[in-house]
Amino acid sequence: AGAAELRLRLADRIRHGLADQSTAGPWEEVAARMVDAQAPGLATRVRELDALPQERLLEEYAMLHLLATAATRMDELPAELAATVRTRVGYPADTGKAGPTIRDRWLVLGTRDTTDERLTTRRVWLRGAKTGRPAVLLSFGHQGQAPALALPTGRLVEADLAYFPAAHPLRATLGERYGAPEPGPADPPAGLTVAEAVAGYGTAVADDPWLESRPTVLGDVVPVRAPDGWFLTDGHHTVAVRTSAVPEAALWRLAAVSTGRPLTVFGEYGHQGFAPVTAWAAGRRPVGLANA
Repeated sequence: AGAAELRLRLADRIRHGLADQSTAGPWEEVAARMVDAQAPGLATRVRELDALPQERLLEEYAMLHLLATAATRMDELPAELAATVRTRVGYPADTGKAGPTIRDRWLVLGTRDTTDERLTTRRVWLRGAKTGRPAVLLSFGHQGQAPALALPTGRLVEADLAYFPAAHPLRATLGERYGAPEPGPADPPAGLTVAEAVAGYGTAVADDPWLESRPTVLGDVVPVRAPDGWFLTDGHHTVAVRTSAVPEAALWRLAAVSTGRPLTVFGEYGHQGFAPVTAWAAGRRPVGLANA
């Protein structure tokens, strides 16, 4: 019911025209209705509409309309896509429904903490040494308390992971660990070219249209500061840095680690650019950037 109402609200805004703000009130009321409808994921995206620049409204209206439409037809969707829609709508993840466990030695690529008025959310990104699969672990702490999960960047953790069902599985839950974290390899993790990263994100979006970004390791890139922002270039192609997701101090730290030479950078790449999380210079330990 909440998704059906959201579709009507979006259609009403389009019918009046994006330039006509005379009848368009704030979206907070609609967000509250989504919370009442047990759809917190929709509520979060609706609240963000008030802060979006005008040129991005139609794009976000379209993606929200697509999600709301999918939510009203979940019984008709393939199982993995339906699981993705449930997650995007905001159904709580059921750890009992995670898939079969995968045992591997997981390299900790990086960690980022984000805080709102209620919770601190910690994201820990991993990559399997044997499988090569990326994974993200989420943990939460109440305001003023750090989340319990703490894995050092650059270490190897031998453990069982189980992925939650999704069209493009990334989120996982950590199972049994086999020993303490070990020192990781001396060399940086293998990275992609900028062109390969763009192609990989395109493939992922074909599975999950609402995927804002995906974990990506870029190899042999140099950070560049230009009048119109920060960029990472591999000499052939260039990707913009999503400065809204990274503290300014972190970007200068990235430049200092590079000293103008190519380095390996892990982060999240999506249609708004690349948000760096960790950097490796040749022969040096990983440097965290997300919480600088």
